[in-house]
Amino acid sequence: MTEPSPPPPPPPHNAPLSDERQLAMIVYLAYLGSLAFPPLAIAGLVLAYVNREAAPDWLKSHYTFQIRTFWIGLLFWVVSLLLCFVLIGFVLIFATLAWLIVRCALGLDRLLKREAYPNPESWIT
Repeated sequence: MTEPSPPPPPPPHNAPLSDERQLAMIVYLAYLGSLAFPPLAIAGLVLAYVNREAAPDWLKSHYTFQIRTFWIGLLFWVVSLLLCFVLIGFVLIFATLAWLIVRCALGLDRLLKREAYPNPESWIT
């Protein structure tokens, strides 16, 4: 009689999309994708709110950061659009886009390193 084959090895621990970071990563990517398709930002916001409470503490900091990124970004957008009447708003729109991209890049960097976001309630970075 032959011995049964051993079970397959578990997936590697550092697999980028096979752990609790997956949904937080999707939120960051949804925010970046919202630059081309704005409703993705709302989908990302909903995911962040839904998953924040059940997440470990280090990951809660990312969800808090993502939720604040949405609301602060919306505020910046509205102010920029209102100020387009005095022309400075056009510059502020580009500043808001840069701000969003930088926040998402910094958040993704920390997330991939499995680090908590150090100051999730900040307005700048």
